[in-house]
Amino acid sequence: MSAPDLPAGETRYFKLTVEYDGTGMSGWQRQDNARTVQGHLEDALAALLGHPVAVPGASRTDAGVHASGQVAAFRTHRPIPAHGVRRGLNATLPSQIAVVDVEPAPDDWHPRFSSTGKAYRYSLFNRPDRSPHWRGRSWHRIKPLDVDAMAEAAAHLIGEHDFAAFRSSDCTAKHTWRRIDAIELVRPAPWLLAIDVRGNAFLRQMVRILTGTLVEVGMHRMSPSQIPGILESLDRRNAGPTAPAYGLELVSVEYGGTRPKPRRPEGHGTPPPAAPASSGDM
Repeated sequence: MSAPDLPAGETRYFKLTVEYDGTGMSGWQRQDNARTVQGHLEDALAALLGHPVAVPGASRTDAGVHASGQVAAFRTHRPIPAHGVRRGLNATLPSQIAVVDVEPAPDDWHPRFSSTGKAYRYSLFNRPDRSPHWRGRSWHRIKPLDVDAMAEAAAHLIGEHDFAAFRSSDCTAKHTWRRIDAIELVRPAPWLLAIDVRGNAFLRQMVRILTGTLVEVGMHRMSPSQIPGILESLDRRNAGPTAPAYGLELVSVEYGGTRPKPRRPEGHGTPPPAAPASSGDM
């Protein structure tokens, strides 16, 4: 026999931390007749709780993008504890999705709009021979990449800029100013190059276009000195290609503090009054 509901008008609000392998799924956002992370979570919660549940997420990752630190939330009038949510979901969800943490959240908190930053990692598999192990988790680049040139190019992207040249053509964001706090190029293994990007928010496919541009620099098809001009142009055609979705991972979502107001350098378009939450961080 199930436990009685909470008193009328009372609900419990939970924060979820979710890992997933995006291979074969149509991204985060629920879609009709498609496998999505949000769809699986909402269906699993509805089965567990016995009522429809909406599960907003911090980032609407694209098809094929992975996550080790996606954040979501839901509300229920059932008196279920956090450990019961975690255990119940992981018993129901498909094997490529796992809820790794559940905790109560304050009523005024939102996984997307309360976020003050996100961190992504893009993995490049850089050797002549392919790797079955890293297939679907990294972008295979056969020729050696000039990491020093890539780091020099990345330095031009740090700070607050209008990133209109680094968003997809179907991006619907009203404002294109964003702040990148750090871009680090690290080698977890001699043949693996990771591009770690951290910022306040991102435009649709922004991290993948940044990655594609840095790879062009690493292959000496572009020079680091071209990056400021690409930013100034506000033209997507001047940046590099969009890197494949399967090399990208949402690592973490940051909360706490306030969203700093972007500063407008002389001669640039007017930035938004505050850095907006991402509309799709891919």
